[in-house]
Amino acid sequence: MKSPTQRSLLVRAAKVGAKSATTALYASWVCVLAVLSGCSGGSDSDNLHYVTLGTAPTGGAFAQVGGVLAEVLNANKGTVNWSVQAQGSKGSQENIRNLDKGSFEFAMSNAAITYFAVRGEAGWDKKYNVKAVMTLAPNVAMFVTPESSGVKTIADLKGERVVVGPSGAGFRMFLEPILKAHGVTYDDFTALHQGQSDAVGLLADGNAAAAFLGGAVPTGSITQACSTQDIHFIPFADAAKASLITDYPFFKPAVVTADKYSDLKEDFHGLNVGSMHVITRGDLNEEVVFEFTKQIYNNRAAVITGHPAGKAIEKFAALDTGVEFHPGAIRFYKSIGMWIEAGGNAND
Repeated sequence: MKSPTQRSLLVRAAKVGAKSATTALYASWVCVLAVLSGCSGGSDSDNLHYVTLGTAPTGGAFAQVGGVLAEVLNANKGTVNWSVQAQGSKGSQENIRNLDKGSFEFAMSNAAITYFAVRGEAGWDKKYNVKAVMTLAPNVAMFVTPESSGVKTIADLKGERVVVGPSGAGFRMFLEPILKAHGVTYDDFTALHQGQSDAVGLLADGNAAAAFLGGAVPTGSITQACSTQDIHFIPFADAAKASLITDYPFFKPAVVTADKYSDLKEDFHGLNVGSMHVITRGDLNEEVVFEFTKQIYNNRAAVITGHPAGKAIEKFAALDTGVEFHPGAIRFYKSIGMWIEAGGNAND
């Protein structure tokens, strides 16, 4: 005969056993239902890959294009189940640093700024391990001035007040070589660090003699400046322009036709001072970069619908700007016959 204590232990053991059996049976039915519903033990959300694409302050082309790219990528996932978010930032320099810290997976940048970052030059504190993914629209920029200012050449900027872009935006990295090629330095004039919209106001009220403006053509700020007063487009000296194109791979010749701006009397033979491009961390998964590149390229019509910068993708996606491409991007460009082993696109 069992004691009261022994009987109590037996009852407790029976209850625990029944509970365990019930739990096991429930778990087995969950597995069966998962199989019947086509799952293999995990949900899509378990494999969701969060992707952040760094852009720039709102109002500029980087923010607009980045937003369009995120929309296109979220609608076209390919083999990677991702959720892509366009994240505003201060621009190219902050984007490169955030890639380095792992805060961003992809980012927009100016090719000239990235060029110096990967080399640890022009004020960068080290060589940054970032790679190119896709070259987008050219950044066609130039000095413009009111006809009444008397400034006719880049050399005439000496002693004047000149708008050279927002502080910390990195414009100096491509402006300094341009100025140097024309025998001018930042010390020769008063540099005003303002955005493009503010630059137009400074030109209009006479508080600036000239401004360095540009982007995708036509650029809104230049169009606005032409609507308020007669504007002179300061030419690049032929010899200086030739040396810049030879010395730096991100500088490319660019012609702005006379129909683009009301005050342009004839075609302007200028410069692409550093294309807008998408970059990534050098150690990012190759398959993710491959799919990112593939989905943007294959759905470029949707990109064009969202922003005219998409028009350049078909021709210039693999354009060499002096920044090494990520292996995932190279693999895609090779698969469509766009890649040239010597570096980049044939339409260079």
